Amino acid sequence: MSAVMSRTSTDYTSAELRSVDDLDAEIGGLVRQMNIECYRMLVLVREFDDRFAWKKWAFKNCTEWLAWRSEISRSAAREKLRTAHALRSLPAISAAFAEGRLSYSKVRALTRVAHRQDEDLLVAYALSTTAENVEERCRQIRNVAPESVRHARRAWERRSLTMWRNDARGTMRFTVEVPIEEGELIARALDCAVAAGEVTMDMTPDVAIDKGAAWCAQQADALVAVMRSYLDGGQSGEGASTADHQVVVHVDAQALRGGAGLADLPIDTVKRLLCDCSLVTVAEDANGNALDVGRKQRTLSTSLRRALYARDRHCTFPGCHRKRYLDGHHMEHWINGGETNADNLTLLCTYHHRLLHEGGFSIVKADDALRFVTADGRTIPRHGYRHEDFVDDDLGGDDENPSAEGSCTSGVQPAFERSEVREPAAVCRLRRPARSITPD
Repeated sequence: MSAVMSRTSTDYTSAELRSVDDLDAEIGGLVRQMNIECYRMLVLVREFDDRFAWKKWAFKNCTEWLAWRSEISRSAAREKLRTAHALRSLPAISAAFAEGRLSYSKVRALTRVAHRQDEDLLVAYALSTTAENVEERCRQIRNVAPESVRHARRAWERRSLTMWRNDARGTMRFTVEVPIEEGELIARALDCAVAAGEVTMDMTPDVAIDKGAAWCAQQADALVAVMRSYLDGGQSGEGASTADHQVVVHVDAQALRGGAGLADLPIDTVKRLLCDCSLVTVAEDANGNALDVGRKQRTLSTSLRRALYARDRHCTFPGCHRKRYLDGHHMEHWINGGETNADNLTLLCTYHHRLLHEGGFSIVKADDALRFVTADGRTIPRHGYRHEDFVDDDLGGDDENPSAEGSCTSGVQPAFERSEVREPAAVCRLRRPARSITPD
């Protein structure tokens, strides 16, 4: 050890040691050169792919060749190839990248959203902030795009909860994966349990515990407190309409109305959350600084919710009779000018409310009836298909009343689709019971 130390001291004398500023400048120059070389490589890879040169090496595609040639993972190779092709139509980003002013991490994020935003503004923003902020801003831009509903749907489909019992240690382990907005709801519930003093630390004074372990133990106690509260009688129904479950979501008002902007969550997820919630509007400037905080407003009042429960009784989706955990859905969203009244509202359980906003089906209102239509245009009958609904088109003449044998599920059908289920008009609509309701 002494020999190594003495050699180190003799190798670098005080005259030979470079200053920290010199080291910083040299590293910065190499980083810029590395960005330039990365751009040159992506241009070459793009040309390589355009000429199908990877076939010479017996690969199925350029991604596999690049992963092999560069000794990187296939996912990293796929992303480099995507970025290389995206730069073809992005001159401003390409120029900044070619000059070494933008890193590959920033360029990779920008190429995902540059077709939706002004390219020059995106470059100016990327040059003035960190790669992490660029990634976050691009994620918010993607959330406003119509295809963001697919990402929300995928996150919901991946939800899971697993339990593992360890009898030897006398413990149970829970692993939960849920969409981020529901995860924030769980986190908020745990914070409320901690604030309410329902958390205990069963640690003896002589046991040392670090802050990280103490926080984890506190969260575990909070989860148990929430579960105990539910089992003691906590439930969601008519009487629980005014409880606050606060989750802060940042979204541009223009984006909610179909324009460009930013959103913390996919735009359809935000609209679903806004259907039935308390709302506090915060006006911010371009840098995110709060200019004005409005008063808290509840979208559905307690009296209006009681009126909906009295009229609909349960989830109005055909065949669903859930009476708990119901949301008031705006058929014409209040963001688009829809009124918050009984005529524009219907009760949906959380499952069908999420499915509606994520494209699983739609609701068509005609007169005082609701018609539920699947994504492929088929009407969902109120009481399911019946044997008499299977009608052959060859029976009866063209002049017969179509309601006598059933109305077709779609307005226009090709000839090869005409031998399918028919639905009588009587079961195509969900009629609401006629009763007078006087909100409190």
